[in-house]
Amino acid sequence: MTLARPETPAALTDEAAAMAHVRSIATASGSSFLWGMRLLPKPRRHAMYAIYAFCRAVDDIADDDGAAEEKRRGLAFWREEIGRLYDGRPTHPITLALQHPRRCYGLPKAEFLAVIDGMEMDAREDIRAPDMETFRLYCRRVAGAVGVLSVHAFGAEEPEAQSLALAEGDALQFTNILRDLREDAERGRLYLPRELLLRQGIESRDPMTVLQDARLPAVCRELAAMAEERFTEAQALMARCRRGPMRPARIMLAVYRRLLTRLQQQGWRDNATRVRLPKAEKLWIALRNGL
Repeated sequence: MTLARPETPAALTDEAAAMAHVRSIATASGSSFLWGMRLLPKPRRHAMYAIYAFCRAVDDIADDDGAAEEKRRGLAFWREEIGRLYDGRPTHPITLALQHPRRCYGLPKAEFLAVIDGMEMDAREDIRAPDMETFRLYCRRVAGAVGVLSVHAFGAEEPEAQSLALAEGDALQFTNILRDLREDAERGRLYLPRELLLRQGIESRDPMTVLQDARLPAVCRELAAMAEERFTEAQALMARCRRGPMRPARIMLAVYRRLLTRLQQQGWRDNATRVRLPKAEKLWIALRNGL
């Protein structure tokens, strides 16, 4: 069960120990985001570890099997803790680790709160076939906000950087939704937009019923086309930014675009099998796009 107020071990109240704590969370995750993080200079890499650990903490609350009220209390703690971070008095190892990045890289408070807002959408009730406006708001909060925080940590200062963060955030989140249809349905969730379902004649909002519908691949192809459009926008914006700071974003874009291609090749005929990229392929993509 997720604690409403996460405990802070005494040994982790030191900022250096807190940084080691968030690094361990990030490196133990096996996330694809690590391929890009490792190319950053150490201070910026540590900033990304701390951002990742924060996102993981609030995501774990939203995905917990506990009662909705327990989840709300857990997220309320993080909302208060972000306030304490920006007041200069954080109490949790993750926000202790965020102190230096917040000061040095201008991490926007509103984007941390937006991530929490997105998790509250999941925690309040299972999202099932949201309308397009709600779908886009959800993606802006859970993915776009992370992108904006990330480009600050990367050191991208161009005016295009925020638009790039939002475009890539959408592209990655749309791809995640297409990859995780079965996993989300088993949690009682269905993130596919209602308008896309209705366009194919699917009226049900029951996740498992939709997954068994023969018209589902057509819905997925439409969302994949939306993802491709956002990938293309992100690629164009990236060309207008300095290459060095954007190496992590470039790697993630390439990894997820390859993943989307694999999903399209599979055609959503077997959504019980989760599509993954082998580590060797991810390494090849990272080397090709990180140099």
